[in-house]
Amino acid sequence: MSDGRRILYAEFTALPGNEERVAELVRALSTRVREEPGNLAFAAHHKRDDPAQFFIYEEYVDADAFRAHVGADYGATFNSELVDLIEGDGSALTWLTAL
Repeated sequence: MSDGRRILYAEFTALPGNEERVAELVRALSTRVREEPGNLAFAAHHKRDDPAQFFIYEEYVDADAFRAHVGADYGATFNSELVDLIEGDGSALTWLTAL
């Protein structure tokens, strides 16, 4: 049974030589997202034995909070810079439901 929260898991891999720049971008984004009124969690990590692999757990109170997050200008800036620094076209997203 869903309680209305929007929960997702994002993962992506930095291209060789871009690991630290991607980490800087993620750290800066983390600070901004955690200040959003509807954000419940934004936990960013990279793999211990492969710092090019990034994993982010995000949780928002509801669909409106997630829409506000997606519409934030700093998120668009993050995504536009990130796209040239990672493999593929963007993050792979997995949507989750709380148990």
